[in-house]
Amino acid sequence: MAARSYGQYCGVTTAVELIGERWALLIVRDLLVGPRRYTDLKAGLPRIPTNILAARLKELQDAGVVRRVPLSHRGLVYDLTPYGRELEPIVLALGRWGFAAMGEPEPDDVVTADSLTMALRTAFRPDAAAALPATGYDLHVGDVGLRARVDGVALAVRRLDAGVAGGAGDAGLAATADAGADEPAADAVIVAGPGIRGIISGELAPADALARGVVRVPRGDAALLGRFATTFHIAPAAAAA
Repeated sequence: MAARSYGQYCGVTTAVELIGERWALLIVRDLLVGPRRYTDLKAGLPRIPTNILAARLKELQDAGVVRRVPLSHRGLVYDLTPYGRELEPIVLALGRWGFAAMGEPEPDDVVTADSLTMALRTAFRPDAAAALPATGYDLHVGDVGLRARVDGVALAVRRLDAGVAGGAGDAGLAATADAGADEPAADAVIVAGPGIRGIISGELAPADALARGVVRVPRGDAALLGRFATTFHIAPAAAAA
């Protein structure tokens, strides 16, 4: 519960008191991707002071949003309770709403594996994906590498090996695309910077992005960037400032 009560008998008030403290919703965002150790959460939120992270986790546990559970080979981790997991559609809706006001990133803004995972889940259009062939994408944005597999209305996203995406060159990216013996290789590798936002919003056509060098497809058919833009899209009306 928040340190200070708003003193109003209202569901919105209670929700804000439970998850409205600074950093709390970003902790929930990262836990929606999967269970995390304390050190994982700190690494994913590099600007959060350690005392604030500890305090927010305790508050979220007291509120029944987060719990600590044992996980094989990882020890005790933080995970969302069933009540906390009900926040998923709310967080995704907030992500779509906030997308309109994002603008261009500041020089010191960071992209993390968890934030990019949630961005893909936010922009995913299962209705459009259902009409397209199953496709796997390896997406590299800065130092973050993700594999997104789209099969009908299902989206699965996992993190690629750390350290491969940033500055490894196309040879390293291609090697990563073959990682994982129990899953097919990605159909396309997409390397992007902040320009990926323009493709998702529809403000930048895939062909233009490729021509300008905003996005590269060092492996696979470059035309699959258009399929990516159809699959992961936030309507222009929602993206307008």
